[in-house]
Amino acid sequence: MMHDRPQSVQDLFLNKLRKSKIPVTIYLANGVKLQGNIGGFDNFSVLLRRGPQVQLVYKHTIATVVPAAPVHMYDEEGSAATPSMQYRGQPEYAHETEE
Repeated sequence: MMHDRPQSVQDLFLNKLRKSKIPVTIYLANGVKLQGNIGGFDNFSVLLRRGPQVQLVYKHTIATVVPAAPVHMYDEEGSAATPSMQYRGQPEYAHETEE
């Protein structure tokens, strides 16, 4: 399925983290530090999973998202890279993007 508008860097980044299952540290604007894996996201919020617990974090509260490993966003030609690992979790709430 093709999108009429280009994907945002934010969507590409979060989707890459979600599909690759790269752990992240999310720093909120008030200084709180959250850790886990991106379980899904939409225009206004991010689901952060840590073990059996899931947190809904509103994007307007997020200051920084720091991956625990390098994230390769683009291939050599400059187009969005294909994730090396597919997301195998439950897709409820997951923002699916074109691969």
